[in-house]
Amino acid sequence: MKRLTLISATALAAALALTGCATDTGTNPATTPGVVPGSMSASPSAETAAPADHNSADAMFARMMIPHHEQAVEMSELMLAKDGIDPAITDLAEGIKAAQGPEIKTMTGWLSAWGEPAAMSGGHGMQGMMSQDDMAALQAAQGTEAARLFLTQMIAHHKGAIKMAQDEIANGSNPDAVAQAEKMARDQSAEIDKMKELLAGL
Repeated sequence: MKRLTLISATALAAALALTGCATDTGTNPATTPGVVPGSMSASPSAETAAPADHNSADAMFARMMIPHHEQAVEMSELMLAKDGIDPAITDLAEGIKAAQGPEIKTMTGWLSAWGEPAAMSGGHGMQGMMSQDDMAALQAAQGTEAARLFLTQMIAHHKGAIKMAQDEIANGSNPDAVAQAEKMARDQSAEIDKMKELLAGL
């Protein structure tokens, strides 16, 4: 009797084990909808999200705006290296440098994440960009002449950036890029108003 009970228990355990295997097979990642083999928690939609979410307008915006920002930073650094400049103008130059330096890094990161070519070298020919002669004139100028030249050049430079930002707002698809363009347009419009005030006071 004891031997029969032991055999029955063993058979029951084997049956339960087989049932468990059948259940596991039913949740095989290779056969379960929405489950990627090798990752029980991942789904195809999660695998295809984010960095690729952009269009040609987003890529062009970043590729053109990087050298545009780089020149604005260079112009600001030229002013900050000069003596006898109105503190309000040096504060403006510091603000432009502090804002646009990190934005350059952000947009460079976008291009890398999107698998897009790096920013164009120089960026000459874009709206608001200064020529080499313009930059040389700013570097050579001193005092009030330098302040007037800087403000005049930077107003034109900002207007070009705002135009590129507006193009991105109208045509871009990446939410981060569009939001950055909206911020640039807003911030640089306010800086243009400030520069016009400073220019009128020279």
